[in-house]
Amino acid sequence: MTDAAPKPTPSDDRPDGLLAWQLDLYPGNHTRRNTLLLHAVSSPMFCLGCIALVVAPFTTPWIALAAVEIPLALVVQGATHKQEPTPPVPFRSPLDFVARFFAEQWITFPRFVLGGGFGRAWRAAR
Repeated sequence: MTDAAPKPTPSDDRPDGLLAWQLDLYPGNHTRRNTLLLHAVSSPMFCLGCIALVVAPFTTPWIALAAVEIPLALVVQGATHKQEPTPPVPFRSPLDFVARFFAEQWITFPRFVLGGGFGRAWRAAR
């Protein structure tokens, strides 16, 4: 038995805005347990790295070392998305990349988890 052919890239049309568009596409881009597990670990790591950068000037500069989690999360998530059957929508620009990545970590992934999408995707995963 072979895997199905990759699905075409979803539309980049965002009539209801970035967050609604991203959440709508999220289940189709997170179908493998490996992707889900690594997102469950790397998304909070990314957020902690961001917080470390913000608080470092007010506490100790050493805490900024935790910011290494930011590019680590980016690399891990990028690698898992390449293994998904549905490819991610290409980025419009470097600014679009930053906006989408930050929105995914801080808003879309938590909504996906709290809304039950993570559990449904985990149970349906191949």
